[in-house]
Amino acid sequence: MKLSAATFSLLFLSPVLGFAPNKVSRTSTALKNDLFKEPSGDKKNEMSKALPFVKRPKLLDGTLAGDVGFDPFGFAGNDIPTLVYMREAEIKHCRLAMLAVVGWPIAELFDKPIAETLGLPTALTKSGASPSVLNGGLDRIDIAYWVAVAALAGIVELENAKVKEAKGKKYTPGDCGFDPLNLYPKSDADKKVMQTKEIKHGRVAMMAILGFVAQEALYRIPVVQETPMFFKPIF
Repeated sequence: MKLSAATFSLLFLSPVLGFAPNKVSRTSTALKNDLFKEPSGDKKNEMSKALPFVKRPKLLDGTLAGDVGFDPFGFAGNDIPTLVYMREAEIKHCRLAMLAVVGWPIAELFDKPIAETLGLPTALTKSGASPSVLNGGLDRIDIAYWVAVAALAGIVELENAKVKEAKGKKYTPGDCGFDPLNLYPKSDADKKVMQTKEIKHGRVAMMAILGFVAQEALYRIPVVQETPMFFKPIF
C-alpha cells in the first residue's frame, strides 16, 4: 500500500498545478472585468472584515466565496485576471490539502498491516511516518507511480481547460466539471454557500497538513503516535 506516497505526490504537484503559467486561465473570457464591479462611494473606504483595523483590499469586495477581505501581503494583485488566477490556485491547493490531511494519517495507521498481509514492503519510514522530503522514504516509491500521478494531474488540467472554454464568462474558478454525486446546488445563492464551505474546509486543511509536516519534522515520530487521541480513539 502506497497511500502515503500518493498523498505527498499530490502535495508536490500542487504548486505546479496551482501556479504554473496557464494562458487559458489568464486570457479566458471568464476573467473580464464584468465579473466584478468597481467599488464606489463609501465602499472604497470599507474596512476589512478579517482585519477591521485596515481598509479592505480594493478587489476583495465579497464577490468570491469565502472572501472576508484578508490579503495582508497583496497576493490577490491589482487586476481581475490575477485575482481569479490566484483564487483558482488557492482552490487547487485546498483540494490537495484536504486529500493529504486524510491520506497522511490513514497511511500511518494502515500501510504497514496491509503491506504485511499482502506480503509487500511498507512505504512508511523506519519510524512509521509518511514518506516526505523532511521524513525521507520517497526513494522507496517506484518511478512508474510518479509518472502515473503526473499523467493524472495533466488529465485533470486538460479537463479544467475544456470547462473554462465551454463556460466562458460563466466559469467559476476551480470548476472542473466534476460532480458525480450531483451535490452541487442549482441556485446561485446555494452555489456560493457550497463554495464557501469548500474554501473554508480547504484553508483549515492547508493549516492542518502544514502542522503534520512540522510536527513530524520536529519530533521525528508519526503524527498518529504524537497525538493518538485524534487518530486512535477506538484502536
